[in-house]
Amino acid sequence: PRSRPDGLGWVSRALFADERVALTVGGEPPPGYAVAARYAVVPSVDRARFLLPLGAPRVTAAALLAYNALRPAATRATRAVLGVAARVGVLDRVPFPVLTVAVPAGLDPTETLLVDRLATLLGADVRYAACGIRPPDPNHKPTLQLFDGAGRPRGYAKVGWNPATRTLVTAEAAALRALAGVAGSAGHPRTPRLLAQTTMGDRAIAVVAPLPAATRRLPAGAATDPAALLAVARRHRPPAASRPLAGSPFLARLTAQARRAAATVPDGARAVRAVAALARRHGDVTVEFGYWHGDWVPWNLGRHGGDLVAWDWEHSGPDVPVGFDLAHDAFHRAVVGSAAPVAAAVSRTTAALARHGGQLGLDPARQRLVRDAYLVELWLRTWRLADAGAGWNPRLHPALLDVVAQQTGG
Repeated sequence: PRSRPDGLGWVSRALFADERVALTVGGEPPPGYAVAARYAVVPSVDRARFLLPLGAPRVTAAALLAYNALRPAATRATRAVLGVAARVGVLDRVPFPVLTVAVPAGLDPTETLLVDRLATLLGADVRYAACGIRPPDPNHKPTLQLFDGAGRPRGYAKVGWNPATRTLVTAEAAALRALAGVAGSAGHPRTPRLLAQTTMGDRAIAVVAPLPAATRRLPAGAATDPAALLAVARRHRPPAASRPLAGSPFLARLTAQARRAAATVPDGARAVRAVAALARRHGDVTVEFGYWHGDWVPWNLGRHGGDLVAWDWEHSGPDVPVGFDLAHDAFHRAVVGSAAPVAAAVSRTTAALARHGGQLGLDPARQRLVRDAYLVELWLRTWRLADAGAGWNPRLHPALLDVVAQQTGG
Protein backbone atom coordinates (compact mmCIF):
# COMPACT_ATOMS: atom_id res chain seq x y z
CA PRO A 1 0.00 0.00 0.00
CA ARG A 2 2.84 2.44 0.69
CA SER A 3 3.75 2.47 -3.01
CA ARG A 4 0.30 3.57 -4.17
CA PRO A 5 0.03 7.16 -5.51
CA ASP A 6 -3.49 7.65 -4.13
CA GLY A 7 -4.96 8.50 -0.73
CA LEU A 8 -4.45 5.02 0.68
CA GLY A 9 -0.78 5.16 -0.22
CA TRP A 10 -0.36 8.65 1.24
CA VAL A 11 -1.99 7.72 4.53
CA SER A 12 -0.08 4.43 4.72
CA ARG A 13 3.25 6.22 4.29
CA ALA A 14 2.34 8.83 6.91
CA LEU A 15 0.94 6.49 9.57
CA PHE A 16 3.14 3.44 9.03
CA ALA A 17 6.40 5.03 7.98
CA ASP A 18 8.72 2.51 9.62
CA GLU A 19 9.69 -0.06 7.00
CA ARG A 20 9.77 -2.75 9.70
CA VAL A 21 5.97 -2.54 9.73
CA ALA A 22 4.49 -4.96 7.21
CA LEU A 23 1.33 -3.82 5.43
CA THR A 24 -0.76 -6.20 3.37
CA VAL A 25 -4.16 -5.85 1.75
CA GLY A 26 -6.20 -9.00 1.48
CA GLY A 27 -3.40 -11.25 2.71
CA GLU A 28 -1.51 -12.44 5.74
CA PRO A 29 1.72 -10.94 7.07
CA PRO A 30 5.10 -12.54 6.34
CA PRO A 31 6.34 -15.39 8.53
CA GLY A 32 7.74 -14.23 11.83
CA TYR A 33 5.41 -11.23 12.04
CA ALA A 34 2.67 -10.65 14.59
CA VAL A 35 -0.58 -8.92 13.60
CA ALA A 36 -0.95 -5.60 15.44
CA ALA A 37 -4.18 -4.33 13.85
CA ARG A 38 -6.60 -4.92 11.02
CA TYR A 39 -8.56 -2.19 9.26
CA ALA A 40 -11.45 -2.30 6.81
CA VAL A 41 -10.62 -0.23 3.73
CA VAL A 42 -13.98 1.39 2.97
CA PRO A 43 -15.43 1.19 0.37
CA SER A 44 -12.57 -0.24 -1.72
CA VAL A 45 -8.82 -0.01 -2.24
CA ASP A 46 -9.17 2.19 -5.31
CA ARG A 47 -11.79 4.47 -3.74
CA ALA A 48 -10.64 4.33 -0.13
CA ARG A 49 -12.32 6.86 2.19
CA PHE A 50 -11.88 5.27 5.63
CA LEU A 51 -9.60 2.99 7.56
CA LEU A 52 -11.90 1.48 10.20
CA PRO A 53 -10.70 -0.84 12.97
CA LEU A 54 -12.03 -4.38 12.80
CA GLY A 55 -12.93 -6.68 15.65
CA ALA A 56 -14.67 -4.06 17.81
CA PRO A 57 -18.08 -3.10 16.36
CA ARG A 58 -18.71 -0.47 19.04
CA VAL A 59 -15.44 1.28 18.18
CA THR A 60 -16.02 1.06 14.44
CA ALA A 61 -19.45 2.64 14.89
CA ALA A 62 -18.02 5.38 17.09
CA ALA A 63 -15.38 6.18 14.49
CA LEU A 64 -18.15 6.86 11.99
CA LEU A 65 -20.68 8.56 14.25
CA ALA A 66 -18.58 10.65 16.64
CA TYR A 67 -19.03 14.37 15.86
CA ASN A 68 -21.04 13.54 12.76
CA ALA A 69 -23.06 16.73 13.37
CA LEU A 70 -19.95 18.76 12.54
CA ARG A 71 -19.74 17.33 9.04
CA PRO A 72 -21.47 18.38 5.78
CA ALA A 73 -24.90 16.87 5.14
CA ALA A 74 -23.84 14.36 2.46
CA THR A 75 -20.98 13.09 4.62
CA ARG A 76 -23.29 12.85 7.63
CA ALA A 77 -25.72 10.66 5.71
CA THR A 78 -23.03 8.24 4.51
CA ARG A 79 -21.45 7.98 7.95
CA ALA A 80 -24.82 7.50 9.63
CA VAL A 81 -25.68 4.50 7.43
CA LEU A 82 -22.25 2.93 7.89
CA GLY A 83 -22.29 3.68 11.62
CA VAL A 84 -25.57 1.88 12.19
CA ALA A 85 -24.28 -1.10 10.21
CA ALA A 86 -21.07 -1.11 12.24
CA ARG A 87 -22.90 -0.96 15.56
CA VAL A 88 -24.68 -4.24 14.90
CA GLY A 89 -21.54 -5.89 13.55
CA VAL A 90 -22.51 -5.88 9.88
CA LEU A 91 -19.33 -4.14 8.71
CA ASP A 92 -17.17 -6.93 10.11
CA ARG A 93 -19.06 -9.32 7.84
CA VAL A 94 -19.04 -7.18 4.68
CA PRO A 95 -16.22 -8.21 2.33
CA PHE A 96 -14.38 -4.88 2.44
CA PRO A 97 -10.66 -5.16 1.67
CA VAL A 98 -8.66 -5.60 4.88
CA LEU A 99 -5.42 -3.77 5.61
CA THR A 100 -3.34 -5.89 7.97
CA VAL A 101 -0.64 -4.19 10.04
CA ALA A 102 2.06 -6.44 11.46
CA VAL A 103 5.41 -6.08 13.20
CA PRO A 104 8.26 -8.56 13.68
CA ALA A 105 7.53 -10.93 16.56
CA GLY A 106 9.25 -9.77 19.71
CA LEU A 107 9.57 -6.14 18.60
CA ASP A 108 7.98 -3.59 20.92
CA PRO A 109 5.11 -2.02 18.88
CA THR A 110 5.72 1.36 20.52
CA GLU A 111 8.97 1.54 18.55
CA THR A 112 7.23 1.33 15.20
CA LEU A 113 3.48 1.94 15.49
CA LEU A 114 2.14 5.42 16.04
CA VAL A 115 -1.07 4.30 17.77
CA ASP A 116 0.86 2.24 20.32
CA ARG A 117 3.25 5.12 20.95
CA LEU A 118 0.37 7.52 21.53
CA ALA A 119 -1.41 5.07 23.83
CA THR A 120 1.68 4.95 26.02
CA LEU A 121 2.10 8.71 25.89
CA LEU A 122 -1.50 9.51 26.79
CA GLY A 123 -1.69 7.04 29.63
CA ALA A 124 -5.29 6.31 28.64
CA ASP A 125 -6.95 3.10 27.52
CA VAL A 126 -6.29 3.86 23.84
CA ARG A 127 -6.74 0.61 21.97
CA TYR A 128 -8.07 1.51 18.53
CA ALA A 129 -7.67 4.14 15.84
CA ALA A 130 -9.55 5.15 12.73
CA CYS A 131 -8.57 7.49 9.94
CA GLY A 132 -10.34 9.25 7.11
CA ILE A 133 -8.67 9.14 3.70
CA ARG A 134 -8.52 11.98 1.21
CA PRO A 135 -6.65 12.34 -2.06
CA PRO A 136 -2.98 13.16 -1.48
CA ASP A 137 -2.34 16.83 -0.82
CA PRO A 138 0.94 18.29 0.51
CA ASN A 139 -1.10 20.62 2.75
CA HIS A 140 -3.31 17.91 4.30
CA LYS A 141 -2.56 16.00 7.49
CA PRO A 142 -3.84 12.53 8.37
CA THR A 143 -5.89 12.71 11.55
CA LEU A 144 -6.20 9.65 13.75
CA GLN A 145 -9.30 9.21 15.87
CA LEU A 146 -8.23 7.41 19.05
CA PHE A 147 -10.72 5.27 21.01
CA ASP A 148 -10.78 3.08 24.07
CA GLY A 149 -12.25 -0.40 24.06
CA ALA A 150 -15.74 0.91 24.83
CA GLY A 151 -15.72 3.20 21.79
CA ARG A 152 -15.20 6.41 23.76
CA PRO A 153 -13.13 9.05 21.93
CA ARG A 154 -9.82 9.62 23.72
CA GLY A 155 -8.14 12.09 21.38
CA TYR A 156 -7.48 13.25 17.85
CA ALA A 157 -3.92 13.11 16.54
CA LYS A 158 -2.82 15.30 13.65
CA VAL A 159 0.24 13.98 11.85
CA GLY A 160 2.63 16.39 10.15
CA TRP A 161 4.56 14.41 7.58
CA ASN A 162 6.33 17.01 5.39
CA PRO A 163 7.89 20.43 6.12
CA ALA A 164 4.63 22.32 5.54
CA THR A 165 2.43 20.08 7.67
CA ARG A 166 5.05 19.65 10.41
CA THR A 167 5.15 23.44 10.75
CA LEU A 168 1.34 23.64 11.00
CA VAL A 169 1.04 20.86 13.57
CA THR A 170 3.78 22.39 15.72
CA ALA A 171 2.21 25.85 15.48
CA GLU A 172 -1.20 24.58 16.54
CA ALA A 173 0.25 22.77 19.54
CA ALA A 174 2.00 25.97 20.63
CA ALA A 175 -1.20 28.00 20.20
CA LEU A 176 -3.33 25.56 22.20
CA ARG A 177 -0.74 25.42 24.95
CA ALA A 178 -0.72 29.22 25.20
CA LEU A 179 -4.53 29.36 25.25
CA ALA A 180 -4.94 26.79 28.03
CA GLY A 181 -5.60 29.46 30.67
CA VAL A 182 -7.52 31.81 28.40
CA ALA A 183 -9.99 29.83 26.31
CA GLY A 184 -13.59 29.53 27.44
CA SER A 185 -13.68 32.52 29.76
CA ALA A 186 -14.48 36.22 29.45
CA GLY A 187 -15.92 35.79 25.97
CA HIS A 188 -12.95 33.92 24.50
CA PRO A 189 -13.98 30.88 22.43
CA ARG A 190 -13.45 27.46 23.91
CA THR A 191 -10.69 25.42 22.27
CA PRO A 192 -9.72 21.76 22.18
CA ARG A 193 -7.28 20.91 24.98
CA LEU A 194 -3.79 19.85 23.94
CA LEU A 195 -3.14 16.37 25.36
CA ALA A 196 0.29 15.65 23.96
CA GLN A 197 2.89 16.72 21.45
CA THR A 198 5.59 14.40 20.20
CA THR A 199 7.64 13.30 17.21
CA MET A 200 8.17 9.91 15.65
CA GLY A 201 10.81 9.70 12.99
CA ASP A 202 10.30 12.71 10.75
CA ARG A 203 6.67 13.15 11.78
CA ALA A 204 5.33 15.79 14.15
CA ILE A 205 2.22 14.81 16.10
CA ALA A 206 -0.18 16.84 18.19
CA VAL A 207 -3.00 15.14 20.09
CA VAL A 208 -6.02 17.15 21.21
CA ALA A 209 -8.88 16.19 23.47
CA PRO A 210 -12.26 15.41 21.91
CA LEU A 211 -14.71 18.28 21.77
CA PRO A 212 -17.86 17.99 23.88
CA ALA A 213 -20.15 15.50 22.16
CA ALA A 214 -22.97 18.03 21.78
CA THR A 215 -20.83 20.54 19.82
CA ARG A 216 -22.55 21.68 16.63
CA ARG A 217 -20.88 23.41 13.69
CA LEU A 218 -21.94 26.97 12.90
CA PRO A 219 -24.09 27.34 9.79
CA ALA A 220 -22.20 28.58 6.74
CA GLY A 221 -24.14 31.84 6.82
CA ALA A 222 -23.74 32.48 10.55
CA ALA A 223 -23.23 36.12 11.45
CA THR A 224 -19.75 37.32 12.39
CA ASP A 225 -19.18 37.86 16.11
CA PRO A 226 -16.92 40.93 16.55
CA ALA A 227 -16.87 40.51 20.33
CA ALA A 228 -15.34 37.03 19.96
CA LEU A 229 -12.75 38.40 17.53
CA LEU A 230 -11.74 41.04 20.08
CA ALA A 231 -11.49 38.38 22.79
CA VAL A 232 -9.14 36.35 20.57
CA ALA A 233 -7.08 39.45 19.74
CA ARG A 234 -6.67 40.61 23.34
CA ARG A 235 -6.62 37.39 25.40
CA HIS A 236 -8.13 39.04 28.48
CA ARG A 237 -5.73 41.97 28.31
CA PRO A 238 -6.79 45.63 28.05
CA PRO A 239 -6.86 47.10 24.54
CA ALA A 240 -3.31 47.74 23.35
CA ALA A 241 -2.35 51.29 22.43
CA SER A 242 -2.57 51.90 18.70
CA ARG A 243 0.75 52.14 16.88
CA PRO A 244 1.69 53.29 13.39
CA LEU A 245 2.16 50.58 10.81
CA ALA A 246 5.58 52.07 10.02
CA GLY A 247 8.15 50.76 12.45
CA SER A 248 5.93 47.94 13.73
CA PRO A 249 7.28 44.39 14.20
CA PHE A 250 4.45 43.29 11.90
CA LEU A 251 5.72 45.37 8.97
CA ALA A 252 9.29 44.27 9.67
CA ARG A 253 8.17 40.64 9.46
CA LEU A 254 6.31 41.20 6.20
CA THR A 255 9.37 42.92 4.74
CA ALA A 256 11.71 40.10 5.77
CA GLN A 257 9.41 37.39 4.45
CA ALA A 258 8.85 39.17 1.16
CA ARG A 259 12.61 39.41 0.68
CA ARG A 260 12.98 35.70 1.37
CA ALA A 261 10.21 35.02 -1.13
CA ALA A 262 12.04 37.14 -3.72
CA ALA A 263 15.08 34.93 -3.26
CA THR A 264 13.08 31.77 -4.00
CA VAL A 265 10.43 32.57 -6.60
CA PRO A 266 10.17 35.18 -9.37
CA ASP A 267 6.88 36.54 -8.01
CA GLY A 268 8.57 37.26 -4.72
CA ALA A 269 9.82 40.53 -6.17
CA ARG A 270 6.22 41.59 -6.59
CA ALA A 271 5.64 40.85 -2.91
CA VAL A 272 8.57 43.10 -1.99
CA ARG A 273 7.01 45.91 -4.01
CA ALA A 274 3.61 45.25 -2.42
CA VAL A 275 5.04 45.54 1.10
CA ALA A 276 6.82 48.76 0.20
CA ALA A 277 3.61 50.15 -1.29
CA LEU A 278 1.71 49.09 1.85
CA ALA A 279 4.16 51.07 3.97
CA ARG A 280 3.89 54.16 1.73
CA ARG A 281 0.13 54.08 1.68
CA HIS A 282 -0.60 53.25 5.31
CA GLY A 283 2.64 53.81 7.22
CA ASP A 284 1.26 56.74 9.24
CA VAL A 285 -2.02 55.01 10.10
CA THR A 286 -2.19 53.81 13.70
CA VAL A 287 -3.86 50.52 14.56
CA GLU A 288 -4.14 48.12 17.48
CA PHE A 289 -2.05 44.96 17.16
CA GLY A 290 -2.95 41.67 18.78
CA TYR A 291 -3.39 37.92 18.25
CA TRP A 292 -5.46 36.20 15.60
CA HIS A 293 -6.88 32.74 15.12
CA GLY A 294 -5.52 32.69 11.58
CA ASP A 295 -8.26 30.59 9.97
CA TRP A 296 -11.47 32.04 11.40
CA VAL A 297 -14.24 30.64 9.18
CA PRO A 298 -17.62 29.04 10.01
CA TRP A 299 -16.36 25.53 9.30
CA ASN A 300 -13.75 25.90 12.06
CA LEU A 301 -16.32 27.13 14.58
CA GLY A 302 -19.14 25.56 16.55
CA ARG A 303 -21.43 25.97 19.52
CA HIS A 304 -21.61 23.98 22.70
CA GLY A 305 -24.49 25.20 24.79
CA GLY A 306 -24.17 28.94 24.63
CA ASP A 307 -20.39 28.91 24.14
CA LEU A 308 -18.50 29.46 20.92
CA VAL A 309 -15.91 26.76 20.15
CA ALA A 310 -12.99 27.30 17.75
CA TRP A 311 -10.56 24.69 16.44
CA ASP A 312 -7.75 24.47 13.83
CA TRP A 313 -5.37 27.06 15.32
CA GLU A 314 -2.54 26.16 12.93
CA HIS A 315 -2.10 29.69 11.61
CA SER A 316 -2.55 31.55 14.89
CA GLY A 317 -0.01 34.17 15.90
CA PRO A 318 0.64 37.52 17.61
CA ASP A 319 1.34 41.07 16.44
CA VAL A 320 -1.11 41.43 13.58
CA PRO A 321 -3.54 44.31 13.09
CA VAL A 322 -6.78 43.69 14.98
CA GLY A 323 -9.35 42.88 12.32
CA PHE A 324 -7.35 40.26 10.44
CA ASP A 325 -9.72 37.47 11.51
CA LEU A 326 -12.67 39.53 10.27
CA ALA A 327 -10.96 40.01 6.91
CA HIS A 328 -10.03 36.33 6.69
CA ASP A 329 -13.59 35.25 7.49
CA ALA A 330 -15.13 37.40 4.79
CA PHE A 331 -12.48 36.56 2.19
CA HIS A 332 -12.70 32.79 2.67
CA ARG A 333 -16.47 32.65 2.91
CA ALA A 334 -16.34 34.10 -0.60
CA VAL A 335 -13.45 32.09 -2.08
CA VAL A 336 -14.14 28.74 -0.41
CA GLY A 337 -17.81 28.95 0.49
CA SER A 338 -19.04 30.62 -2.71
CA ALA A 339 -16.19 29.79 -5.15
CA ALA A 340 -15.88 33.52 -5.87
CA PRO A 341 -12.83 34.83 -7.72
CA VAL A 342 -10.24 36.70 -5.69
CA ALA A 343 -11.35 40.15 -6.87
CA ALA A 344 -14.93 39.49 -5.74
CA ALA A 345 -13.66 38.11 -2.43
CA VAL A 346 -11.73 41.32 -1.83
CA SER A 347 -14.90 43.34 -2.44
CA ARG A 348 -16.75 41.24 0.15
CA THR A 349 -13.86 41.71 2.57
CA THR A 350 -14.09 45.48 2.12
CA ALA A 351 -17.83 45.33 2.78
CA ALA A 352 -17.41 43.19 5.91
CA LEU A 353 -14.82 45.59 7.33
CA ALA A 354 -17.14 48.51 6.65
CA ARG A 355 -20.05 46.70 8.32
CA HIS A 356 -18.26 45.38 11.44
CA GLY A 357 -15.00 47.29 11.61
CA GLY A 358 -16.37 50.00 13.88
CA GLN A 359 -16.94 47.38 16.61
CA LEU A 360 -13.23 46.55 16.40
CA GLY A 361 -12.12 50.18 16.60
CA LEU A 362 -11.48 50.46 12.87
CA ASP A 363 -12.34 53.72 11.17
CA PRO A 364 -12.26 53.82 7.32
CA ALA A 365 -8.49 54.46 7.17
CA ARG A 366 -7.80 51.52 9.50
CA GLN A 367 -10.21 49.33 7.56
CA ARG A 368 -8.23 49.96 4.39
CA LEU A 369 -4.97 49.20 6.20
CA VAL A 370 -6.35 45.93 7.58
CA ARG A 371 -7.66 44.85 4.18
CA ASP A 372 -4.44 45.63 2.28
CA ALA A 373 -2.14 44.25 4.97
CA TYR A 374 -4.21 41.07 5.23
CA LEU A 375 -3.98 40.46 1.48
CA VAL A 376 -0.19 40.74 1.62
CA GLU A 377 -0.10 38.45 4.68
CA LEU A 378 -2.28 35.91 2.88
CA TRP A 379 -0.04 35.81 -0.19
CA LEU A 380 3.02 35.35 2.02
CA ARG A 381 1.24 32.47 3.77
CA THR A 382 0.54 30.98 0.36
CA TRP A 383 4.24 31.31 -0.50
CA ARG A 384 5.37 29.85 2.84
CA LEU A 385 3.27 26.74 2.28
CA ALA A 386 4.50 26.38 -1.30
CA ASP A 387 8.09 26.88 -0.20
CA ALA A 388 7.66 24.17 2.45
CA GLY A 389 6.51 21.66 -0.15
CA ALA A 390 2.73 22.10 -0.13
CA GLY A 391 2.53 23.57 -3.63
CA TRP A 392 0.74 26.72 -4.73
CA ASN A 393 -2.93 27.23 -3.98
CA PRO A 394 -4.29 27.87 -7.50
CA ARG A 395 -7.26 29.79 -6.11
CA LEU A 396 -4.92 32.41 -4.66
CA HIS A 397 -1.83 32.45 -6.84
CA PRO A 398 -1.12 34.45 -8.90
CA ALA A 399 -4.51 36.23 -8.75
CA LEU A 400 -3.94 37.47 -5.21
CA LEU A 401 -0.75 39.32 -6.14
CA ASP A 402 -2.55 41.01 -9.01
CA VAL A 403 -5.26 42.32 -6.66
CA VAL A 404 -2.69 43.31 -4.03
CA ALA A 405 -0.89 45.42 -6.63
CA GLN A 406 -4.14 47.12 -7.59
CA GLN A 407 -5.12 47.81 -3.97
CA THR A 408 -1.74 49.07 -2.76
CA GLY A 409 -0.43 50.66 -5.94
CA GLY A 410 2.52 48.26 -5.81
